[in-house]
Amino acid sequence: MKKKAIDQIDLKILSILQRDAKITNHELSSRVHLSPSSCLQRVRRLEDEKYIERYMAHIDLDKVCRTVTVILTVSLHDHTNENFNTFNEAVKDFPEIAECYTVSGNFDYFLRVVCPDMKSYLTLNDELINRMEGTANISGHVVLEYTKSFEGYPIDRLVE
Repeated sequence: MKKKAIDQIDLKILSILQRDAKITNHELSSRVHLSPSSCLQRVRRLEDEKYIERYMAHIDLDKVCRTVTVILTVSLHDHTNENFNTFNEAVKDFPEIAECYTVSGNFDYFLRVVCPDMKSYLTLNDELINRMEGTANISGHVVLEYTKSFEGYPIDRLVE
């Protein structure tokens, strides 16, 4: 299937859905000024063409359980493809690693890790260090407070 270029209506649909994925098609169609059937066709096309990767609920973990969130900075000693591949594969084995970014600058990676407690985090950290066999420096930064959590991308400001 050939991808159709997205237009301003598609962008508005994406913007609305990222903030309220449970919105009814009727309400969404009203907000983007389309008929319900036309709106649903667009949403399905955006899903089929992977503009919408998945739908998720944002969970308030503080209401569910106690956690500790740690931001890790990782620097590889040798910048070989093998070391990057080894690290990339290693992080996939830890469900507590919620996010991992390869970055430029003083570090090679930023990771967001969510564990039930510090003991669990320290175990994960030790396992990650052991997996990298001395080929990486890992520094942890405990999150004390969320100043601003992710609420969606500013699509209207990103696309002009």
